[in-house]
Amino acid sequence: MRPRSRSRGAEAESVDARGIDSGVSDITGCRPRETARRVLEIEAAAISALVPRLDEKFDRAVHWMAACRGRVVMIGMGKSGIISRKIAATLASTGTPALFLSPAEAIHGDLGMLAPGDLVLAVSNSGETDEIVRLIPTVKRLGIPLISLVGDGESTIARNSDLLLYVGVDREACPFDLAPTASTTASLALGDALAIALSQEKGLSLTEFSRLHPGGRLGKKLALVGDLMHTGNEIPQVRTSTPMDEVIYEISRMALGIVCVVEEQDLLVGVISDGDLGRLLQRRRAAVLEQTAQECMTPNPVTVGRKELAVKALHLLERKKITALVVPDEVGRVVGVIHLHDLWGTEMF
Repeated sequence: MRPRSRSRGAEAESVDARGIDSGVSDITGCRPRETARRVLEIEAAAISALVPRLDEKFDRAVHWMAACRGRVVMIGMGKSGIISRKIAATLASTGTPALFLSPAEAIHGDLGMLAPGDLVLAVSNSGETDEIVRLIPTVKRLGIPLISLVGDGESTIARNSDLLLYVGVDREACPFDLAPTASTTASLALGDALAIALSQEKGLSLTEFSRLHPGGRLGKKLALVGDLMHTGNEIPQVRTSTPMDEVIYEISRMALGIVCVVEEQDLLVGVISDGDLGRLLQRRRAAVLEQTAQECMTPNPVTVGRKELAVKALHLLERKKITALVVPDEVGRVVGVIHLHDLWGTEMF
């Protein structure tokens, strides 16, 4: 049997999943914090009620979305439209091409945004939203699967959907049981569940996730070493036979606190840091200037791969108490250097 919508005439007698009296007067006349507590309890109960409803229909929805060759097109009006926009944004940010289509605009010319190969995900608490109902024949004509998140399992949208995910709630958190609150929270939560389950189904990697979030603090946190390292002429580099006076000049000129010591074909054999240099000069100042880079270098230096997360490089620098890392390629050629200053801001403090 399909889930039925609740009777609004019995609101004063209904009790939510936590046993909260849901009469119209239950949060009127309360102090603000008490009102807030009861609102949060009602909305938390609405989300909790979704858990036992997860069944093979949810699995099927995820599989259909994973198999979609076009875009997941979110539609919804009013507050459900706002929720639909957010779900579309979450899908896009977790690896699934998605967009929001206003049903009102769609019936006035934006239907061209729909194409065979797409999948439509509709959000409507009542299941009777006129603008969405009017779109259903076009969606069917294009052969586009229709999944709905609705609060009335016997509504027009529910009955005409290829797959129904029921998101009905016992009551809204509004004292008049009218303003969309618990219902929008439930729809949003189930939308998030779909997006994350879908990203797992599609095998979204952390590297791919970082590619989708190149900007802001999140982008910095997920940046790769190869995105931030110094390359080409910015790499401080000397040969094993380079005299130490030239090594000192190279460290000073590049101002990265390190110089790479390489053999033929730029193969890394060691490094000399400004710390190493200071200790050498303190012990044997005159002798150092008569030596070569190979005689003064630290062999087998700490390195990091260019495909590693920048935040990993930051942790490595902090643990080793050094200020720069060499970045070699797969055969040991120097392709970059990354400094502590390049990595500030890659970690959320």
